[in-house]
Amino acid sequence: MRKAGLKFNRKVSLLSPFLFMLLLCLPDLSLAQEGPAIDTGDTAWMLTSSLLVLMMTIPGLFLFYGGLVRSKNALGTFMHSFFITALVSIQWVLIGYTLSFGPDISHLIGGLDFLGLKGVTGAPSDVWATTIPHNLFMVYQLTFAVITVALITGSFAERAKFSTFIVFVLLWTTLIYDPLAHWVWGGGWIGAMGALDFAGGNVVHISSGAAALAAAIMFGKRLGYGREPMAPHFLPYSVIGASLLWVGWFGFNAGSAVAANGLASTAFVTTNTATAAAVLGWVFIEWIFRGKPTVLGAASGAVAGLVAITPAAGFVTPMAAIIIGLGGGIFCFFAVNLRPKLGYDDSLDVVGVHGVGGTWGALATGLFATTAVNSAGRDGLFYGNPEQLWIQLISVAATWAFSFAGTMIILVVLKAVMGLRVSPEKEAEGLDLGEHGEEAYSGFQMAHGYGTPERGVRLTDE
Repeated sequence: MRKAGLKFNRKVSLLSPFLFMLLLCLPDLSLAQEGPAIDTGDTAWMLTSSLLVLMMTIPGLFLFYGGLVRSKNALGTFMHSFFITALVSIQWVLIGYTLSFGPDISHLIGGLDFLGLKGVTGAPSDVWATTIPHNLFMVYQLTFAVITVALITGSFAERAKFSTFIVFVLLWTTLIYDPLAHWVWGGGWIGAMGALDFAGGNVVHISSGAAALAAAIMFGKRLGYGREPMAPHFLPYSVIGASLLWVGWFGFNAGSAVAANGLASTAFVTTNTATAAAVLGWVFIEWIFRGKPTVLGAASGAVAGLVAITPAAGFVTPMAAIIIGLGGGIFCFFAVNLRPKLGYDDSLDVVGVHGVGGTWGALATGLFATTAVNSAGRDGLFYGNPEQLWIQLISVAATWAFSFAGTMIILVVLKAVMGLRVSPEKEAEGLDLGEHGEEAYSGFQMAHGYGTPERGVRLTDE
């Protein structure tokens, strides 16, 4: 046995140089395991969040908006959100993602490294998505771009030319949304300044609200505005849509943690809490001032609360979320009811809900942010850091100015080149028939009395 062992050891010794050479040729497994690795829990949560946010646009937003317009424009309103989802999906893959999240150029825009999603694969990114696939992070951000421009369509509902609408969506997403997303989230100057925007107060809501104001001014008032009934034609659509928005918003806010962790659960809790508080705030203030609590008021309050908590969701406590939600419901109620007195026709009150609600939420973040619940390392005014409120104010002002001015320029050019509105004959007929050659109800409405303007409930007195 001893001789056999010696022979074996001698053979191993002779083979040692060859074994050593073989090991050198093999990949370094220790190095292969270094760097970002996909976490299956985070990936599953972000896949779910992406679906939830997509659901906010189709069918959430198109039902919410579709129920608020007159019956002759229901399909045209559905088409806006549905078509935007397809159009922006392609724009984002081709150029939108790289402009927003490509390597920073002078804190103003992303570089073209990800043009056509070059290098954006199922492997994790060492910058944006260290525990999930890079292309999943891209898709999640796509859903934000989709809903932002879809929100604007509520301001020019019932009168926009579909051909002009298509060009507007492409231009606005590329020239306004993409740079702004980079400024706040992609390494640009607003984020570098220290502004806090957890899930899109500036990027989504203030930008769409400012653009909606510009659009309402440029498109002008609907025919018969202030003289003819323009009440919602089918409120059940709007309530269902608002409900889908409420549920989908958990992907919007909690998903912005980009991980299945404690920050996501914090954002989940604050989102639901603020939304509930806003419903109560809107309903009770409406009851006081208008004599009756309406279902549309409750739905509108929910959306206002969701908007208000968006920039703050991962930075504040549940008690602060109650205050933010109440403020969102009350401030947005008064903003919506002030609109007729200001004289512009924002068809579905995008300015009053998203512009005002997003502004309040961004400023409230500067008041209530606390490092006790977030990892941003920045407290708000009420926690000893008044500078944060000033930073938030600068970011809000910059977003309003950039989006409003940029949208005005786009629409001035489009008005000169293509025209913005359908003809008066098409507008009177309705966009469903005038632009798309279809009817939403095809005789069912008149036969059964559903969807008639007389059965609607006005959001405001006009």
